[in-house]
Amino acid sequence: MNTGIIRKLSLSLALGLAFTVLHAQTGVGAKPEKGAKLYLDGSKKSLEKNWVYWEGPRFAAEMPIKWPEVTDPVDGGKAISSNDPAAAGGLYGAADVVTKDKFRDFRAHVEFFIKDEGGNSGVYLQNRYEIQILDGDYGDHGMAALINEHIPTSKEYYGLGKWNAYDIEFKAARFENGQLVAKPRATVYLNGVKIHEDKEIQQVWGGPNSGLDGGNDGGKGITDTPGGLKLQAEGHDVFYRNIWIKKLDLDGKSTDF
Repeated sequence: MNTGIIRKLSLSLALGLAFTVLHAQTGVGAKPEKGAKLYLDGSKKSLEKNWVYWEGPRFAAEMPIKWPEVTDPVDGGKAISSNDPAAAGGLYGAADVVTKDKFRDFRAHVEFFIKDEGGNSGVYLQNRYEIQILDGDYGDHGMAALINEHIPTSKEYYGLGKWNAYDIEFKAARFENGQLVAKPRATVYLNGVKIHEDKEIQQVWGGPNSGLDGGNDGGKGITDTPGGLKLQAEGHDVFYRNIWIKKLDLDGKSTDF
């Protein structure tokens, strides 16, 4: 075999290995990246250590957090259910939980499991911008949508009774002299497949019960305030585990990864 062919084969192998390494930390079971913090391992202990209720206008729960620890239906380990009794009937904002730590730019990994048809929850970036979790729906308010703005480019949801994973890179809105100069942006993977690439997010949706700035100029009045990663309670058995977050600085950079 001539040296040119050998070089090409070596380059192809190296690129293949690089791609494998690059995407090894996306999808179900992805381990925290270097510098990331594990915020939820599926145990009530980690929930109480790293999370609090978000006390918005509709808040109706009481500490300690009532999200129950459950047995993982897949492997028998631990998971946390979003089925807080205060949110029965779909009262989002009544018993949502948010990380005690607050973020501007970050990388996050979130694993979720929907037990029953129509199961509904959501992951809120900076306690503002929702990535929808909703079984049986596809559209700008359906599964994996950057809600009301961007539909996922492909349908990667594994379905009921299976663990799924979001991998997210988020860049906060930019301000100069107190004025908004750049909207927030996000790249999202679902189950290891990129479904949103560096998408600009226009506003907060859902009103004041949805999160920070939801009631500010109809959600368009984004402020320069960091926020936590929030999980939504809507009275459904949506389970969570293996949530980790790494703070980033994306000045001058895209969210694509």
